[in-house]
Amino acid sequence: MDVLSSRILLRPADPARSRAFYRDVLGLAVYREFGPPDTPGVVFFLGQGFLEVSGHGPGGGGAPAVPCPMIWLQVRDVRAEHDRLAEAGARITRGPREEPWGLVEMWIEDPDGVKIVIVEVPEGHPLRRDPRP
Repeated sequence: MDVLSSRILLRPADPARSRAFYRDVLGLAVYREFGPPDTPGVVFFLGQGFLEVSGHGPGGGGAPAVPCPMIWLQVRDVRAEHDRLAEAGARITRGPREEPWGLVEMWIEDPDGVKIVIVEVPEGHPLRRDPRP
């Protein structure tokens, strides 16, 4: 398989609420919008990938729009993001802590219960080392 591009697709129970969460609370930049102006699909930048929030999925009551989706986002400073997200009203399910594998993680959820892991790779961690000679 030769993957040329990829994105995560979410079909939220409340599209407007989810678009606002990803744009205003998480602060993701918009790559493009498409469809009707009153109910657009929105594609957000996610580092080297994309997140598309479009359409209307099943659910409600905090159930994820698709089975067990999870988003992993690497940031420079998890603790600063924790403070910013708490101020913005994000649902934080676990505050920042260093994991046994050395990454600093915190967990949040979007309005439909999609789990989002916010990760910092600390100085000296093997993921930061350049393996090239």
